[in-house]
Amino acid sequence: MTPEDASLAGLRARAEAAAAALPPLVLARGPVAATFAPGGHGLRRPGIGEDFWQYRQAHEGDTAAAIDWRRSARGDMRFVRDRERQTARTAAIWLGRGAGMAYAGQAGTGETKMGRAKLLSLSLALLLIRAGERVTLLGEPAGTGAAQATKLTAGISMIAPLDHDDDAPLRAAARGAQVAVLIDDFLNDDPRLDEFLQTMSGVGSTGVMLQILHPDEEDFPFEGAVRFQTLGGQRHDTRDAGGLRAAYRARLDERRDALAAAASNAGFLFGTHDLGQPASEALAWLHGVLSAR
Repeated sequence: MTPEDASLAGLRARAEAAAAALPPLVLARGPVAATFAPGGHGLRRPGIGEDFWQYRQAHEGDTAAAIDWRRSARGDMRFVRDRERQTARTAAIWLGRGAGMAYAGQAGTGETKMGRAKLLSLSLALLLIRAGERVTLLGEPAGTGAAQATKLTAGISMIAPLDHDDDAPLRAAARGAQVAVLIDDFLNDDPRLDEFLQTMSGVGSTGVMLQILHPDEEDFPFEGAVRFQTLGGQRHDTRDAGGLRAAYRARLDERRDALAAAASNAGFLFGTHDLGQPASEALAWLHGVLSAR
């Protein structure tokens, strides 16, 4: 067995074990469940029951027959009437590949953010496939069943951090009837993320954003003279790292507020997770906000 095979087999085994603790994941056909997580930001539900109508703004590709002309006559925009709960969804998973995702702590010997993101992604995919849902990596063809599970295991295992920090989901990958699951540290302010979110909103799709950080990035435990250097090459020297703690935490809070607002504006839900917590907590959160209950 090659090292690559061993790594792939190990990832699959750990993902299977994590997924075994939860029931198969049937995707909600309406908005993601904003009420599942304290502080979550999601869509308001436009109705209840097994079947309800929801209007969305028409976009390129909608036919004239699809437009609700009576609703559109109230203003200048054209609207399409969707029956949300009857629309089959496809789950599309995206993992950030910025260089910072390789961070494993000051010693560099622990679990990386990328490693945790891979585990959560594959575990989630297996839960979806067990429920017969269609799932894919963002931008690739969707499928279900054992063959798709094998394909996703290989695809996720091959994802590796880049040598720079710039990475974001691309708006060209946005599709209608899609539920996007974005997993990243989201520390780099890339305008392409907002473009993707707004494009998803425009085609009537939704999703979740899960921010993964290392405990060092949450607590900023550094003291004294420290040279901070990102894996993407940025550097900052200080003689009093402890004196930066309050400002750092304030910046992190600001960043999270901005991410939550961007997610909410697009009908997405934003959540956080750090490597000091069990992976099972993040997986349970994802299961809860995405599931049909």
